[in-house]
Amino acid sequence: VDVPFQEYVEQLLKPQDLAQLGSDTLYFFGDNNFTEWGSLFQQYVPPPFRIPGTSPAYSFGIAAPPPFHVFQRWFLYPPDHTPHFHPNETTLAWLHHTYPTLPRAQRPLECTLRPGEVLYFPDRWWHATLNLDTSVFISTFLG
Repeated sequence: VDVPFQEYVEQLLKPQDLAQLGSDTLYFFGDNNFTEWGSLFQQYVPPPFRIPGTSPAYSFGIAAPPPFHVFQRWFLYPPDHTPHFHPNETTLAWLHHTYPTLPRAQRPLECTLRPGEVLYFPDRWWHATLNLDTSVFISTFLG
């Protein structure tokens, strides 16, 4: 459903809605519309990193927790190692079905982000996230 983000947050996102999300994450990949998103951008302090001659792009997301509870877990592979995954499978399904079958040498790099922490990884790195708690986030793309 296409609705303004503010309306989504104020009208549609209620505690019972979060419980129904399960392990889904709702994303908005923005076009840097500083008019529609003005109040959000006024409160967001982007990272101090810049690539000369480019403007950052942003994406926003809201995620509900899956059945267990920690924070956000990241799985990363370098560009030269294409991970085995099904494009229609969730990260949680991949973690339960594929991950346990991977030999240790073929497992991804992993970390868990906690509130207030930031993760930087270079362009073209494969990545997947698993939201382990209710979260609202903004991603900044520097290229």
